[in-house]
Amino acid sequence: IEVVRNDHATVEELLIRGYDRVVVSPGPCTPNEAGISLEAVRRFPAGNIPTLGVCLGHQALVQAWGGEVVVGEPVHGKTIKIEHDGRTIFHALRRPLEVGRYHSLVVDPQLPAVLERSASGDGDGDGIVMAVRHRELPAEGVQFHPESVLTEQGRDLLRNFLERTP
Repeated sequence: IEVVRNDHATVEELLIRGYDRVVVSPGPCTPNEAGISLEAVRRFPAGNIPTLGVCLGHQALVQAWGGEVVVGEPVHGKTIKIEHDGRTIFHALRRPLEVGRYHSLVVDPQLPAVLERSASGDGDGDGIVMAVRHRELPAEGVQFHPESVLTEQGRDLLRNFLERTP
């Protein structure tokens, strides 16, 4: 595992390193202010490198493929029960799944055609897009934080990313 700040390398430099998986992590800003994140969430999957965006990384993924990021109600350290499709990163996870939220931005529910909603907060009535998956490339994003102690089966979700994605 190597941690690289989004403002300390170029995507070209990172592609040369030959990673077999990439996580574009959370952060305190917008995708436009997140260094190379917007480029990374397009180029790594296009190079057939499975990519997972978490929170800010999820927002960058959606924006990079033509979606919009909008201001939502600030939610920090709260949980929500999500419904998911049971595929790829959600394989064999509980339904509904309780996850930890720490965000003030969300993606617009009108997703670009290349992305599909893979999890939603609809079960609690707020309709937030909680996860997306690219329809053709190995790229997924989650609005919630799988690394949080508030997320049930967060380790299992990350294990699925490491073991079940192509």
